[in-house]
Amino acid sequence: MGKRLMYLMPVISGLILASAWPAGGFPPLLFIGLVPVLFVEDYLLQNRQKHSTFHVFFRVFPAFVVWNALTTWWIYNSTLFGAVVATLVNAICMSLVFWLFHFTRRNLKNPDQGYLSLIFIWISYEFLHHHWDLNWPWMSLGNGFSAWPSWMQWYEFTGMFGGSLWVLIVNIMIFKLIKGMMEEKLSRIPVRQMFGIAAMILVPVTVSWIMYFSYAEKPAPVDVVVVQPNIDPYEEQYELPASEVIENASKLAEKLADSLTNFIVFPESMVQPNWSSGQMIWENDIETNPTILQFRKRLVDKFPQVGLVVGYSTYRSYSEGEPISATAREYSNGGGFYDAYNTALLIRKTPDLQRTHKSKLTPGVELMPFPWLLKPLGDFALDLGGTVGQLGADAERTPYTINDTLKIAPVICYESAYGEFVAGFVRNGANMIFIITNDGWWGNTAGHRQHMLFSSVRAIETRRSIARSANTGTSCFVNQRGDVFQATRYWEPAVIRQKINANNKITFYVRYGDYIARASIFGMVIFLLIAISQRLQRKKTI
Repeated sequence: MGKRLMYLMPVISGLILASAWPAGGFPPLLFIGLVPVLFVEDYLLQNRQKHSTFHVFFRVFPAFVVWNALTTWWIYNSTLFGAVVATLVNAICMSLVFWLFHFTRRNLKNPDQGYLSLIFIWISYEFLHHHWDLNWPWMSLGNGFSAWPSWMQWYEFTGMFGGSLWVLIVNIMIFKLIKGMMEEKLSRIPVRQMFGIAAMILVPVTVSWIMYFSYAEKPAPVDVVVVQPNIDPYEEQYELPASEVIENASKLAEKLADSLTNFIVFPESMVQPNWSSGQMIWENDIETNPTILQFRKRLVDKFPQVGLVVGYSTYRSYSEGEPISATAREYSNGGGFYDAYNTALLIRKTPDLQRTHKSKLTPGVELMPFPWLLKPLGDFALDLGGTVGQLGADAERTPYTINDTLKIAPVICYESAYGEFVAGFVRNGANMIFIITNDGWWGNTAGHRQHMLFSSVRAIETRRSIARSANTGTSCFVNQRGDVFQATRYWEPAVIRQKINANNKITFYVRYGDYIARASIFGMVIFLLIAISQRLQRKKTI
């Protein structure tokens, strides 16, 4: 492989992966996206005398910079710093995956066995990105099929990580096919390998199609109205009085709501404190807060059977002597502690409110990564919606309980990107999902469309119907097959209504969660231990 080709191949890989990504990409390209960088890694292995183990990191790094930059450039609309950090951190992590993979192959007696380690290491990295302080599950390979629900029906058994496993296996098989044909100089056609690759692609697709066209929802209709108020997050969200926001959103809801409506769903962070007057929304006495009273008077009194799901920015003050959380903030005058939350409230005719707090927090916006190291920078949190800075979170996934047969999973914004997290609500009894979000920060780009498409993945994994309310972006309904209905346009006030079915079935994925990822961590550790052991043994022999 010439020097020029060594630099070109990673760029080709990045371009292919970006061209496969939703929204608007062609997902089957994922099956060849890693092939060019696999050739780069193999070349470095065959010429190990000239290249150090870590050399592969720098060779593949451009591939992942190109992929991430072309796929998530829209973060720039909110923050240039955030866009650069997201691209570089993700590219570094992906390149480290290839370094560990290359290290393993270098030290195994049979380097070909190392390709299995790539599968384990890559999926372990994706799992890490779901759980550490710099969480960013956006670019997990299995998400690449989110615009094609008919291809991923079997996610109800495997979750999104099953898609990542599928993509990695096919890439390795195609790489080995091409490499073998090059070494054989096309003296024979590897029919068996080609048949194996075709089967590896077509069998899951065929199974998914059969599941897709045969799946029938059991009727259990719930009548839902979704409101998209279209509040400008840069100009209006923190300037408009809460009373005006509620009035405008209520007028939209009234266009479709009636005495048969069961729920009206409003977006994330729609109701904000009055920052100019310093009137915060305290959970300590939230039942008497003027905004709650306005909702009751404006909509609940008119439609007594309805439940309102509304996004709030709320606070909780700790009493003297009360145990405080790790995320608690101290009052500026030193007079105690309080927590800030990104909250979803359920407002009904009954006097009590049900609430949940966003728990999968956005790094740098709602979560200060590695607080033991970066806590002094807490005041520099990026302002991307709702209350900023280190937020409080819920420890449990507690759905709203409506009655003995209906429980709702309230999922807030970024949380919808996490399969096992959403499945936690379902394990706790939720039989449908409401997603509330504010996607206006990214502009009319692929960002809000990608976020919406993740709802299809969650619907299939859990077999739960979804109502999605976005401040702007895409509000919609998603059925249990992952089909999207009544998708709204960006930057337009809108209201939509649909009957969606509740479901009590617990899927295999909901029951067992991210078992593929946990098995991959075990496999990665085994491979690395073997590689290190054989490396030490070889050094000892020398």
